[in-house]
Amino acid sequence: MEFRDRHEAGRVLAKALAAWQAQPEVVVLALPRGGVPVAWEVARALGAPLDVLVVRKLGFPGQEELAMGAIGPGGVRVMSDVPRLWAVSDADVERVVEREQAELARRERLYRGERPPLVLAGRVAILVDDGLATGATMHAAALAVRAMHPQRIVVAVPVGSAEAVQLLNTVADEVVCVHVPEPFRAVGLWYQDFGQTSDEEVRALLQGEGASP
Repeated sequence: MEFRDRHEAGRVLAKALAAWQAQPEVVVLALPRGGVPVAWEVARALGAPLDVLVVRKLGFPGQEELAMGAIGPGGVRVMSDVPRLWAVSDADVERVVEREQAELARRERLYRGERPPLVLAGRVAILVDDGLATGATMHAAALAVRAMHPQRIVVAVPVGSAEAVQLLNTVADEVVCVHVPEPFRAVGLWYQDFGQTSDEEVRALLQGEGASP
């Protein structure tokens, strides 16, 4: 299965989440930036409110695409075995955390502005991204949301690796992944258009100004 773009992936994912349509307790949380167009389609189809949950991947120094962990709101930090296996020093880890914490705060201000985050206590939180590779970022997101006392956490993605789906099943109440290819390789390989989502597009979609192409 290959998706044309993130909007099409969101529409396909929404069909897999149809059981949650028109349920007043449902909230859709997008992981920016790439998860926002996907989540926008999901929220529109389900008739649910949309918000962002800003989490940041902690990239391995010199090889930033390799996740050694992730951070989320409320001080949540998830680490993989990479720092230990690759002999990354504590000082190097803290430098990466400090940089990504500043970016997390910047994006919170940029995307949400003065709007307060949605209240999640007692609600069904559907966490959406454009795909799962290692699952570290979504893992941090799920832990951050769990601390906000939702009724249920549903992780929902169009595509993901079997390993990441297995990981997320340990922290979410439900994982919905439309396509689990083998071999997986990378999220972007399953999209015809996987261009970077801009901050401007994220803000427009969150403000209800976006349109499905």
